[in-house]
Amino acid sequence: MARRILRLGAPIGALATGALAGASRKASSAAAPEHFDFLVIGGGSGGVASARRAAMYGKRVAIIERGPDRDQHGQRRGGGYGGTCVNVGCVPKKLMYTAAAHFEAAETAPGYGVEMGKPRLDWGALAAKRDAYVARLNGIYTRNLDNAGVTHVEGLARFVAPREVEVAGARYSADHVLIAVGGRPATPPIPGAEYCISSDGFFDLKAQPEKALVVGAGYIAVELAGILQALGSSCLGTLAFPRCAAALHKTALHGTARGLLRSSCPPASRLASGERLTSLDCVLMAIGRTPVTAELGLEATGVQLDGKGRVVETGVSGLYCLGDASTSGFELTPVAIAAGRRLADRIFGGAADAKFERAPTTDTSLGALAWAWPGLRRPTPTAEQAREAYGDANVKAYKSVFKPMHFALCEEEAKKPMAMKLVCAGEEERVVGLHVIGIAADEMLQGFAVAVKMGATKADFDHACAIHPTAAEEFVTMGPWGAKPDGQGGIVPTPVPKGR
Repeated sequence: MARRILRLGAPIGALATGALAGASRKASSAAAPEHFDFLVIGGGSGGVASARRAAMYGKRVAIIERGPDRDQHGQRRGGGYGGTCVNVGCVPKKLMYTAAAHFEAAETAPGYGVEMGKPRLDWGALAAKRDAYVARLNGIYTRNLDNAGVTHVEGLARFVAPREVEVAGARYSADHVLIAVGGRPATPPIPGAEYCISSDGFFDLKAQPEKALVVGAGYIAVELAGILQALGSSCLGTLAFPRCAAALHKTALHGTARGLLRSSCPPASRLASGERLTSLDCVLMAIGRTPVTAELGLEATGVQLDGKGRVVETGVSGLYCLGDASTSGFELTPVAIAAGRRLADRIFGGAADAKFERAPTTDTSLGALAWAWPGLRRPTPTAEQAREAYGDANVKAYKSVFKPMHFALCEEEAKKPMAMKLVCAGEEERVVGLHVIGIAADEMLQGFAVAVKMGATKADFDHACAIHPTAAEEFVTMGPWGAKPDGQGGIVPTPVPKGR
């Protein structure tokens, strides 16, 4: 059973919870700090994973989460338990992406004799069910912390010493402190920015915008614009948008990408000097993200920050940082989770080699997915990155563009091509990159990522039995199947892999 203590002087709703122990007590800055073995600041994916892992080692653990509060303009300042991913990132975005997939089904269904009529989106109903799903996940996160015996405190933490923080007058200290506060959308310092929304604000929209302008040149801009476009909104992009889309997709398709993205990449808005773009329902700024470190009082710790406010090196024994607030280079939920668990293993589990350090561009353990429409999956490096790492002569790329059976009976204009690419390095043709654009790209490659991590070669792929008929089988039947170029315009057979 958990105990809940209302902290005096804390904002309404600021609660501390944890295992039932002793009587309720008043907190004041004059009192000695409550001490823990491990203190985590930030209740996102990485912080929660690290806290729960430490608790498994029998340690006394607390986690501090500021909660989903907002600033004076109504903009979110905190995500809540689960962090960006659960509240305003991966999870709700995937739900919107799935809605777009159902929208597309109405276009392809007639080819199979299923008459669905013109689809109509009930944005309010979708948003309500999406938000209820997210709220359920928030509850799961807090229950998991309770079940692990982790004390969780709601409020803004501010350092008063290298391993001591204050939350609404109450102080907490620990032998080991982890900064895992994540990031938030960047706001441009321009007049009128207060009239725009961010990627967080996208999930606050009460109605579907009929006409939207997306400003940005990153994957978040591409994703949200693609989702809006697929759901029937009229969406415009800035001049940087086409270049961004090309950069995201050229790694897999080069010129082919333009045709595949025609339905999801909004047209650029090219205005004459002084001309105004009017009649917009919303302007969405997706110009990057910034770490949430400014209010932490890090000057009391002596940690080193870069120009964007990310923690470069703590330089303080027992003080750590991971996730989007660090310079790890990978703003990905699975990276933060792995880093958090490995940190706890190293500190409390005696695993000195349990580290998750920044990997080189050729590292094959990391994948990335742009939830553009259609989906783009790019686990591992691009062909260009591989050539930089291994040398141009040592890299071979195999690719295939085709129309998957999913659209076989559809009208020609409803058929969307699919593209796949294998990037191989060295004489043995070790697979260091896989790229897909098309239907089910997200679900297809998780298993392949394991094979790539284990060092699979093109020959291993060729000698795997295809699952037919699937789109994924293209990876294990990609020509020249069972052979490789001989360097003289011909091919030579590849030997059957041994011992795998």
